[in-house]
Amino acid sequence: MSRILRFVNLTETQLDRAVGAVLATATGDALGAGYEFGPPLPDDAAVEMTGGGQFRWAPGEWTDDTSMAIPILRVVARGERMTEAALDELVAAWAEWAREAPDVGIQTRQVLAHLDAPTADAARRSAERVHHATGRSAGNGSLMRTAPLVLGYLDDPGGLADAARTVSALTHVDADAGDACAIWCLAIRHAILTGEYDLRGAIDAAGAPQWHARVDAAEAKRPREFEHNGWVVEALQAAWSAIDRSSTLRETLENAVRGGRDTDTVAAIAGGLAGARFGASSIPAEWRDKLHGWPGFRAADLERLARAAIGG
Repeated sequence: MSRILRFVNLTETQLDRAVGAVLATATGDALGAGYEFGPPLPDDAAVEMTGGGQFRWAPGEWTDDTSMAIPILRVVARGERMTEAALDELVAAWAEWAREAPDVGIQTRQVLAHLDAPTADAARRSAERVHHATGRSAGNGSLMRTAPLVLGYLDDPGGLADAARTVSALTHVDADAGDACAIWCLAIRHAILTGEYDLRGAIDAAGAPQWHARVDAAEAKRPREFEHNGWVVEALQAAWSAIDRSSTLRETLENAVRGGRDTDTVAAIAGGLAGARFGASSIPAEWRDKLHGWPGFRAADLERLARAAIGG
C-alpha cells in the first residue's frame, strides 16, 4: 500500500485535540466498563474507574470499543487510507482478536464468526447474510470504533464520510449505522480543527437530514432516557445528550456512564467527540495512568499512534 501524504499543519492545541479524540474514546470505554449492563445512576453518584462488571475488567482496562478501534488507528498511523487492502487488514485483525476477546458485540461476533476468509469482501458478504437472517444490523458496534478514522482524513471531509460508511459496512449493513459513523466522524473532525461542537453541520455534510429530529430528542432528554442504547440511534443520542449537558470532558464521561446499560460504548462514543473538543490534556491523570488493554497497549501507545497519524 502506498503512503498518502497529507498536508494538514496543525497547531499544538489542535494536535492535543486530535490525540484527545483517541485517548478519550479509550478513557470513556474503560470508565464505563465496570458499569456495563447496569441501571442508570443518580445524578450525584460517583463514577470511578474501578473495573469489574460482568467481564471482570481490571481497573482502566478498555473493552471491545477501543480494541476494534486500534486496527483502524494502526492503518491511519502509517498514512494509509481505507483502500481495499487496508479494509482486509482491519477484518483480519478483528477476526484474530475476536477469537479470545471476552466481550464482542452480538452483531460483530456473528459477522466475524461466519467469515469464509479474513477479507473485507468476505466480511461484507457475512454482514449481509446476518442482516437478512435477523432483519436488523443497526447496533452501535461500528460507531463505537470510528473515532481514529478521522485522523486519516482531516484534509478531506467528503472522503471521511465515505470511509466512515465503508468501514461501518464491514459489520453493520444498516444505513443508520453508516450515517451515524459519518456524522460523528465529521463532528470530531470539526471539533479537532476548531475546538467547537457542530453536530448539526455534520448532519448536513453527511446528507442525513433525518438525524436533526433525533438530535432534537437527544437535547430534550437525559442519557438515562435512552433505554435502548445498544441501538446505534439511541447510542448516539445518549452520547450527545451527555455532551450537551456537560461543560468538561470529565463531566461528559461521567454523565454518559450514569445513563446506564451500554455504558462503556456510550461513554466511548461521547469520549471521541468530547476529547476532540477538550483535548488529551483534559483527561484526568488518575484515569489516563490506568488505561490499558488489547493488544498489551497503554495510553502512551495510543498517543504514539495518534501522533503518527497526524504527523505530529
